[in-house]
Amino acid sequence: MSSHWQFVSRRKFLWGAGLVLTAPFLINWTKSRLLPFDSDPSKMRPGDYTWAPERAPEGALLAIVSLPEQRVYVYRGGDLMAIATCSTGRKGHHTPTGVFSVLQKDKDHVSSTYKGAKMPFMERLTWSGIALHAGNLPGYPASHGCIRLPLAFAHRLYEISHLGMVVILADTHSEPADVIHPGLFVPAHAVEEARALVTKTAKKSLPPKMRHDHGHRPAKILISVADKTVTIFEDGHVRARGPISVRDPNRPIGNHTFVLEAPHKNGEAFVWTAVAYRSGGQGGRLAAPEADVIRRITTDQPTSEAIQSVMHPGLLMLITDASAPDHTRSGRSFVIASHHEPENWKTQVYRN
Repeated sequence: MSSHWQFVSRRKFLWGAGLVLTAPFLINWTKSRLLPFDSDPSKMRPGDYTWAPERAPEGALLAIVSLPEQRVYVYRGGDLMAIATCSTGRKGHHTPTGVFSVLQKDKDHVSSTYKGAKMPFMERLTWSGIALHAGNLPGYPASHGCIRLPLAFAHRLYEISHLGMVVILADTHSEPADVIHPGLFVPAHAVEEARALVTKTAKKSLPPKMRHDHGHRPAKILISVADKTVTIFEDGHVRARGPISVRDPNRPIGNHTFVLEAPHKNGEAFVWTAVAYRSGGQGGRLAAPEADVIRRITTDQPTSEAIQSVMHPGLLMLITDASAPDHTRSGRSFVIASHHEPENWKTQVYRN
């Protein structure tokens, strides 16, 4: 018996054992069905999904959940690589809209809130109970606020996702766009300084997939135009805070999400995946990002250096006109949201 055959047999045995262990989860659950990548999302049935990682082999992950469509769109490196059906919060347990990031992952999670409900391949978005996980998909919103996914899709996403993966929950779906800029951290004329920063940052990897893995912790940058401040978070903790200046301050900026992807080919700037987020009523809508948003914001040298020290692929930067005082942060969740019914969270606030 060859060592290769032993390896393949062992892998098949472990996979089969895994299916046996997850069999209790599958009872009365929607069957997953993999479709060709070019399938029409509007014609997908509950449990359907596409998966084409070869279209985007590397880069930071970004997931956009369209609540009206009950669809999840997954991008890697700014390119679409998967679409899945989902089921979000039902009436009385609405899924919050906003920009979130993955805080924790648990392959065999069991809910402590809903009578030991199984939540395999759980990826936590808030410490108050909102998460991505495998679950039943009836074809309409039916959860307690979480985003239920097809089992096979949830498993695949769990295997490649990293801590800090950005997840946008919105009342619409809009394609993200690439924005090329060194950021507010480097003056536009400082070409050599920008090149050095790009080179240094490019050597870093994405944050780890699990907390016990080696690697740097995910960082986030929150810029509030109303407060005229930039706050730097690392692994959920405030690391630094500094002032900002805004060019043409009377012109609104809006809410913008930027995910740092990779160095531009010129070696003097970064490529950011950008999505604009507009609040409206009790939800949020996505829109095309404004290319000049980053250019309108500058900060001082100490703050710039603090930002540069935590920059890495997958870095999340949020820019907003709204105020973000300390009392809007609770625990170690990081959220910009406009609505969260279970907590009577009805105004646009940020949380960390």
